[in-house]
Amino acid sequence: MGLSRQIILGLAAVSLLLGGIGRADVFDSSKKIYLKPVDGAEIEIGSVEFKKSDDKTTFAVDVDRSKFKDFFLSMREFKCLEGKEVQCYVPYPYPSQNTVSENDLTWLETNLIFLYKSPAQFGATLGNGLYYKLERTPEGFEGRPYSVDLNTIASPPEDAAKAPFPADDRQEIESGSRWISKLVIR
Repeated sequence: MGLSRQIILGLAAVSLLLGGIGRADVFDSSKKIYLKPVDGAEIEIGSVEFKKSDDKTTFAVDVDRSKFKDFFLSMREFKCLEGKEVQCYVPYPYPSQNTVSENDLTWLETNLIFLYKSPAQFGATLGNGLYYKLERTPEGFEGRPYSVDLNTIASPPEDAAKAPFPADDRQEIESGSRWISKLVIR
């Protein structure tokens, strides 16, 4: 009996290491999207639906605009959250590939870009873009913000198959320096 238990525990440990038990296939399910402020509870802002096919995984992001307040900034309407900063959702304005893989989440990240401003600031500054670089977790994904210049997407891309904001265009942000410290998908 003792040996059987050791074998079962050993197989369970191997399965965990290989991503079996305890790590559901996030690429074939619906997940909720949350923003995590540095000083408060998570804010659920929408969902993402993943669908696997033979050779790729597609996704559809649904941002719940009712969770946001309307702001008219720099002659454009934005959906924003208010806190220590104002953080506004910026829908990617061009056709997106809407595909992901275990090693490439850039199109999902591109569909979840934001800009921030101080509550006292009058307009929007496109140089204040936020790009959440996602990492896999046992429950889904978690991303910390990187600074990007949203002027990059002010005009259509030369190559629509390439996601904007490659790693060289993203600048690290000091941990805790932005009101929203994480984007979580689970």
